[in-house]
Amino acid sequence: MNKIKPFLPNHPLLDPQVSYFFNRTVVDSVLPDMITRIDPYWYQFPPMNPLWHGIIGFVIAILGIVGAVGNAMVIYIFCSTKSLRTPSNLLVVNLAFSDLLMMLTNSPTMVVNAYYETWALGPLFCDLYGIFGGVTGNTSIWSMTFIALDRYAVITKGINGKPMTIKGAVLRILLIWTLTVSWSLIPLFGWNRYVPEGNMLSCGTDYFATDWYSKSYVIVYASIAYFTPLFLIIFSYYYIVKTVCAHEKQMKEQAKKMNVSSLRSNDKQSAEMRLAKIALMTISLWFVAWTPYLVINFIGVFEMMKITPLFTIWGSVFAKANSVYNPIVYAISHPKYRTALYKKFPSLSCTPSPDEMSSTASEVTAIPEHIK
Repeated sequence: MNKIKPFLPNHPLLDPQVSYFFNRTVVDSVLPDMITRIDPYWYQFPPMNPLWHGIIGFVIAILGIVGAVGNAMVIYIFCSTKSLRTPSNLLVVNLAFSDLLMMLTNSPTMVVNAYYETWALGPLFCDLYGIFGGVTGNTSIWSMTFIALDRYAVITKGINGKPMTIKGAVLRILLIWTLTVSWSLIPLFGWNRYVPEGNMLSCGTDYFATDWYSKSYVIVYASIAYFTPLFLIIFSYYYIVKTVCAHEKQMKEQAKKMNVSSLRSNDKQSAEMRLAKIALMTISLWFVAWTPYLVINFIGVFEMMKITPLFTIWGSVFAKANSVYNPIVYAISHPKYRTALYKKFPSLSCTPSPDEMSSTASEVTAIPEHIK
């Protein structure tokens, strides 16, 4: 009996529709020069369904476009509006710049790989992807952290606090970029390495490395890029809310002595409630953005459970989504920014009402008038 020989394409980027019929793995479509970077763990998984590649490519493309436009607009408006060119806002511009750089580098790379349904750009671009991802991600994280610390210093210390200067802001920004660039280059010199993740669409640190020397990089990385910033952000907003609550209590006691309901002309919502909401939103969004990466890396390092190629994609998706809503949290919520946005782009209609000029956003980006 003649055996029917299946047709297998010669091109290394094999058609996934064909691969399902021949017990292929997610690794089989990887280019030859990338094989040495693939951990043996991934050989047990079949290729991802082509539908997922299409969905992921579409989502990342949309996030990339929206994030790039939003952050570019933030940079333009903050830099072109004199009233917004303050030392504290330099940190917001730095945050927008790092997010914009991520959208312009990593997002197109993932879209290309989603089209080919594997890592199609070779080892050099894998290293570059890992470096740019590390630099921009960590710069965003630490920019948000320094913004929180600046708000903490301004609000909790009031008139006794030393306001940030242009020089102080520039030094902070230089410190952030120096540390993030240095840390992201370390894997090129042997402490861990950049490898394709299980989805074969993105590259990151090797969290399946068997030696503890390489694993230690991931653990230290988590301390620097996750636990320390998260602690500082929670610490800052906790004391911000605590300070404003204490002042609100004093004002209510004073109002009671004066037999008036409130010392404010506009008391639609108490300051502590507004601050509590923005603090909760900021911390929650930060947690949602970066926790998936931590979970994926720690599962690999400590071999806690089995993870699939599809599972590894969520770290990239949530991190890139963070670059989309950062302009909303740190810029559009700023009343002066919304006023400038309306003047330059009236069709967007984001101007605040007079009452909004005393909103939480202004309270946590400058010294509140009632705390001075």
